[in-house]
Amino acid sequence: MLDAQVRELLGQVDLERFLHVRAVELPYGRKRALELATTLAMAPELMLLDEPTQGMAHEDVDRVTSLIRKAAAQRTVLMVEHNMQVVARIADTITVLQRGKVIASGQYAQVSRDPLVMEAYMGSDASLAGASA
Repeated sequence: MLDAQVRELLGQVDLERFLHVRAVELPYGRKRALELATTLAMAPELMLLDEPTQGMAHEDVDRVTSLIRKAAAQRTVLMVEHNMQVVARIADTITVLQRGKVIASGQYAQVSRDPLVMEAYMGSDASLAGASA
């Protein structure tokens, strides 16, 4: 029974071909997928993820982003992520904080154009002018 559950979870995160590979021998992106599988094994209603794609190669980012999106179909996912391409692909609602204060909240298209968000990420005209001087 447990073997069947393990195989199912590994299938959900595209790791079934790594069934007999020790976790320590997995590439970094596959280890992150295994972390998702162990979390999914607990059948959480809420998943908290902190920078789930940090330090990954591009192909791993795409794979893990897809896995998170799939996992989010059946539960709430609260995620801290600074890769805006990942955020755009996954998030239904985005809340941007600056120094602990909410500066914008809504859908990606709206929030990504918000002047306060742009200033928080890119700096003000004055700070950019100072950087080039």
